[in-house]
Amino acid sequence: MKFTDGQWLLQPGVSAHYASEAYAVEVHDDRLVVLATTRPIKHRGDTLAGPTLTLTLSSPIEGVVRVSVEHYAASQPPRLHVPMPGAGKPAVRTTETDTHATLTTGQLTVELKKGEGWDLVFREGDKVLTHSGWRSLGYVQWMDKGSFVHEQLALAVGENIYGLGERFTPFVKNGQVVENTNKDGGTACEQAYKAVPFYLSSRGYGVLVNEAGPVSFEVASEKTARVQFSREGESLDYCVIAGPTPKAVVQRLTALTGRAPLPPAWSFGLWMTTSFTTQYDEATATHFIDEMQRRELPLAVFHFDCFWMREFQWCDFEWDARGFPDPEGMLARLHAKGLKISLWINPYIAQKSPLFKVGAEKGYFLKRPNGHVWQTDLWQPGMAIVDFTNPGAKAWYQGHLRRLLAMGVDCFKTDFGERIPSDGVTYHDGSDPVEMHNLYPLHYNQAVFEVLQEVKGEEAIVFARSSYASGQRFPVHWGGDCWSNFESMAESLRGGLSLTSCGFAYWSHDIGGFEGNPPPAVYKRWIQFGLLSSHSRLHGSSFYRVPWLVDEESCDVLQAFTRLKHRLMPYLYAKAIEASETGVPMMRSMVLEHPGDPACATLDRQYQLGEALLVAPVFTDSGEADVYLPGTGRWTHLLNGQVREGGRWYRETHDFRSLPLYVAPNTVLPWGSETERPDYDYAKGVVLRVFELADGASAAFTVAAPDGRIAARGTVRREGSHYTATVTEGALQQWCLEVGGRQSPVQEAGSSCAWAVPV
Repeated sequence: MKFTDGQWLLQPGVSAHYASEAYAVEVHDDRLVVLATTRPIKHRGDTLAGPTLTLTLSSPIEGVVRVSVEHYAASQPPRLHVPMPGAGKPAVRTTETDTHATLTTGQLTVELKKGEGWDLVFREGDKVLTHSGWRSLGYVQWMDKGSFVHEQLALAVGENIYGLGERFTPFVKNGQVVENTNKDGGTACEQAYKAVPFYLSSRGYGVLVNEAGPVSFEVASEKTARVQFSREGESLDYCVIAGPTPKAVVQRLTALTGRAPLPPAWSFGLWMTTSFTTQYDEATATHFIDEMQRRELPLAVFHFDCFWMREFQWCDFEWDARGFPDPEGMLARLHAKGLKISLWINPYIAQKSPLFKVGAEKGYFLKRPNGHVWQTDLWQPGMAIVDFTNPGAKAWYQGHLRRLLAMGVDCFKTDFGERIPSDGVTYHDGSDPVEMHNLYPLHYNQAVFEVLQEVKGEEAIVFARSSYASGQRFPVHWGGDCWSNFESMAESLRGGLSLTSCGFAYWSHDIGGFEGNPPPAVYKRWIQFGLLSSHSRLHGSSFYRVPWLVDEESCDVLQAFTRLKHRLMPYLYAKAIEASETGVPMMRSMVLEHPGDPACATLDRQYQLGEALLVAPVFTDSGEADVYLPGTGRWTHLLNGQVREGGRWYRETHDFRSLPLYVAPNTVLPWGSETERPDYDYAKGVVLRVFELADGASAAFTVAAPDGRIAARGTVRREGSHYTATVTEGALQQWCLEVGGRQSPVQEAGSSCAWAVPV
C-alpha cells in the first residue's frame, strides 16, 4: 500500500507520523524496550501530544532479531502471528553507551541510535545488512481507511529480493507490489495460493513479517531503495534473519517456523489422476492403470479427484455408489497392483451433503454474527465451511478421514482453503476472521496431516494447494491451476522457486497444465520438468492426462523420465532427508545454490535439484533452450555425457528425450539399480558415478535408504587415473564405480574399492 505521493508528498487524506528519535531506552538482559517519538523532543512541552511508538527488540532464536512495534497497546484484540514452534530464549547480549544501545544474538546485532535522528541498524559481524532510517518506521492515519503501521528497510545498490510465497510473477520481486493474502487466483496472475510474509535478500539475510493478517509489501515500488511492509491497525511485528548465505537464512527461518517431515519414498514416484471434470468410474480408472502397466509406464500413486463423491455433495466422504459400488474391494485390487491411493477432499460441506445437517446442528461451521451458519453458492451450492478452531468440528472431520484410511486410502489431496471469508463470520474460538484468513489452511492441513500421522505414521503425506508461513510442516504442496502452455509452465516454475525460497522443502505442479488440452510439445516438455521436480503428478481439468491420448511419443518420454527419476532416487531421497533435517529445499533457485555468481541473481528458467543436478526445462516448440552453467569447473550432461565449461551460457537444442540436465563438477552421483519403482533398496546395486573429479581431490557421497535413514556415506578420491571409494558409514552391496562411462568390477560388499580407469 502506497502512503506517499512521490518523495515529499502524502496521498490525499493521509497523516503520517514517523519515528524520529529514540527518546528512552530500557536495557534488559534479554531485550531492549524503546520509546520512539515522532518528533524531536526539545523541551517538556514537546512531550504533551503526538503519537509515540514502543519497540521491543528481542531474539526468538539465535541469529534472529524480533522487532515488535506498538502504537496503542490495548485498543484492539491481540494479533495472531506466524506459528513459531522453534522459538525459545537464546542467549543474547545487550549493551548501552551514551549514543547507542545494542542487542546481539549469534552473529547478528541490532544497533539503535539514541536521541534525535532515527536509525536502527542490523549488522552481521561488521557487515551492515539493512537499516530503518529517516521516515522508515511510521504510524499512518488515512481518512476513511483506518490506521496503519509501516516499516521500510533499506536496499543496497544491486540488492535483489526473492520469496514472498508462491508468486508466479517475476522471480526477482524488486518493483512489485505484493499483497500478502491467500487467494484462489490461478498461476496467471499476481495472486497466491500460498502467501508467505517472508523475503530473502541477495545480500544474505531475510525478513519475516510476523503477522497472520494481510500485509502489504512495496518492494522498491514506492521508495526505490527500500522494502516497505505495512499492516492495518496499531502494531507491527517482524524478524530480521541472519545468514550469511541464502541457504543459512532458510535454515534459520525453518528452525524457527518448523521443518517439513520426510515424505515416504513411494511419494516421489509418478502420480496419475482421474482429472477434475472428466467422466470416470472404477472401470475407467482400472483401464488407465492397466494400460499404464501394459505400456510399461511405472506408476506409484493413483489419485481420485472430486467426483469419487456424488455431485453436489462435496464433501460427504462417501464413494458414489453409481461408479464405485465396491470401494473396499477396489482399493484392495489397486493395492495388489502395487499402487498407493489418494483422494481429493476440501474443507467445505455442501448443503446437499448428508453431513450438512449434522455440522449445522452441532455448530461445526463458520457462523454469521447472528449465530446462523455462513453459506455461499460459490463452488458448492449452499456450502458451509468447517471451523477447525472448534475441537469438536476438527474431531468430526478427522473421523470421516479415519474411516476412509481404514478402508484402504493412503493419503489425501487437501484442495482449496483460500476462499475463506474475512468479514461477516465468527469462529468458535473467537478469532478475528481477518487474522484467520491466511491461517485457515494451516489449521485445515494440520487436521488432515495429524490423522495421517496417527494412522500411517512416517508415511503421512498430503497434497496441498493452500498454505501460509510455517505450512512446510505439512508436506507436500503443489502449484494450483495453470494453463496448458509454455507460458504457464514457466510461471509455475517461478512460483515454485519463490515458494522454496521461503523454506518449503517439497513442491509439485500439474504436469501438462490444469486448464485446457496441452499440445504434444507442451505435454512432453512438462513431463521432463515434472519428473525432475521433488514430486510428480499428471493432472488436468477436463481432459485425461494419460500420455497415449496425446501421442505415442509421449508414452516413450514418460517412461524414460519416470525411469530416470527412479534411478536417481538414492541421490534424491538423500536430498529429501537433508531437506527435512536442515530446511534447505530439494528444488533450489540458482541464486540459493550459487549466491556468489552474479549471473545467477535473476535466473528463473532453470534450477538446481540438490547441489549436484542442474535442470533447465525447455519452453519452446523448437526444443531450443538457453542454459547457464555457473562456476569455473566442467559440467557433464547426464544424458549424453557432453562436458562443458562453467561460467558460460549455452544455447542448445534437444529432442523430447533430452533437456539441459547437467551434473556439477566434483560430484559422486549415486545411481540406483531399479527403474520401475521409487522405493527400493538404494544401497544394493548402486553405481557411484564420478563426474569431473579433479586430480588429487575427494568428493563425498550419500546414499539414502527408503525408510528415511542414510544407508551409506563415503568419499571418492582421485590420484591420476586411480580412483578409490571408501564407505565411511553404513554399507553398500553389489556396488561399483563409474568414470566416463566405464565401470569398475562389482564389489559384493566391503568398505572400499580401488580402481584404475583403463586408458
